[in-house]
Amino acid sequence: MRELPLDAHAFRTASGRYATGVAIVTTVAEGMDHAMTTNSFASLSLDPLLTLFCVEQSSRFHEALKASRGFCVSILPEGTEQTARWFSLRGRPLTDQFAQVPHLRSEHGVPLIADALGWIECRTDSMVSAGDHDIVIGAVERMAVAEDEAAPLLFWKGRFHGLPSS
Repeated sequence: MRELPLDAHAFRTASGRYATGVAIVTTVAEGMDHAMTTNSFASLSLDPLLTLFCVEQSSRFHEALKASRGFCVSILPEGTEQTARWFSLRGRPLTDQFAQVPHLRSEHGVPLIADALGWIECRTDSMVSAGDHDIVIGAVERMAVAEDEAAPLLFWKGRFHGLPSS
């Protein structure tokens, strides 16, 4: 092991050694769809059912989330790297951002990625400030999983990956 300096670049390098799944978090605020790619999604509690993800405080998604009732999480399968990259692009146009992404709507009208491995729809329970991000805690209201056994899209060492063939 080699010790790293205490700076943002080194922290990103060290954190990047932890493989994560990739999800798209969506919300609707004032009639406008908003979305972001995240690898900070996690289950939080089984009683009550709670989940969390982290969002940068200076992002427009953060502002949209504060103006909405909640959010949906679409867990991405292998082969959806283009979707993940699109929704991680800063400053992309909000209008028609879902035009090239197959999707449907939750009961509350929030976009869900059509080929997701699973969906979790949440009401925002709380937002906890932590450095330059907020931890967003959601109370689970609905969820669904795909019938097929597709592999997940993973993020590791700053790049997207699939599971190795067995």
